[in-house]
Amino acid sequence: MFSRHFSSRLLFFTRGLRTTASLKMPIQVGQTLPSIELHEGTPKDKVNILELFKGKKGILFAVPGAFTPGCSQTHLPGYVNDYLKLKAKGFEVIACVSVNDAFVMSAWGIERKATGKIRMLADPAGEFTKAVDLGFDATPALGNIRSKRYAMTIEDGVVKSVAIEPDATGLTVSLSCSILNE
Repeated sequence: MFSRHFSSRLLFFTRGLRTTASLKMPIQVGQTLPSIELHEGTPKDKVNILELFKGKKGILFAVPGAFTPGCSQTHLPGYVNDYLKLKAKGFEVIACVSVNDAFVMSAWGIERKATGKIRMLADPAGEFTKAVDLGFDATPALGNIRSKRYAMTIEDGVVKSVAIEPDATGLTVSLSCSILNE
């Protein structure tokens, strides 16, 4: 009786281990961006994120929400202000992504003077955020799952570096100055 009970517990435990081992992990250095369409400007204007960085060196940074304090006062303005320095380092594309709609991202880009410098990309259903496994539950503050704050450098669609804020929303490792210091 004991051995049969022990065996069933062992079987349950090992099955649980297999399930745990298959959990998804955030996108890593050396991985290719997923081929997912995001919105830019309006919902009908779509940009495939992999195609955007194909054959180019670029930066993709994400924010939890447009018009939120840290995103509007520090994160996006840093990339706007450092645009020429980042271009001088060879970055051809600089894009910001957020789980927001295209109209909000467009208005935020205009308001923060990012137009013509930073590609303001909307991930309205969070499909890209889920695909790179960089979402977090921001329901209490923002109403839904949002993107963690991060910055990655990309060459020809392949991630070369990724810096994810340890608490998902802080302003330490994902700022433009961090990329300039790489």
